[in-house]
Amino acid sequence: MFEQFARDTRRVVGYAMEEARSRGDKRLGTEHLLLGALHEQGPSRVLGVSLEDAHSAASRLDAAALQAIGLDTRNLERAAMPTKGRKPPFSSGAKEVMASMVKQAVNQKSRQITTSNLLSALLDREEHDPVSALLSELKVDKAAVRDRLA
Repeated sequence: MFEQFARDTRRVVGYAMEEARSRGDKRLGTEHLLLGALHEQGPSRVLGVSLEDAHSAASRLDAAALQAIGLDTRNLERAAMPTKGRKPPFSSGAKEVMASMVKQAVNQKSRQITTSNLLSALLDREEHDPVSALLSELKVDKAAVRDRLA
């Protein structure tokens, strides 16, 4: 499947792996795919979001989740995590995004899977998915992004 990915889409998946590792996550999730996409100028422009803003939003969501179970993170510093090493396995949500990207490319009769396919698949995720929470925290207008992708 990865051989059908456009060059920039392969880079995005690589960035997503770095994001998962650097955040200390054991799996590569949909939120990491979004963060990976924001390393590229095109997706960042289409979404109207910078990588720095997305990192801040992800940290706020992490802190809120920890606070919900009684952990105060205000005075804690994030430990440095390696960005190289073992490739984290894909979460079930990330696998579904990959399948959706392939399906879109087939429906479009395209030979390559593009970052537009990736962004579209991420926008389609259900409300409970981590990437939906991150997009919501970033106040991304999904309908406007879909129009720009079309």
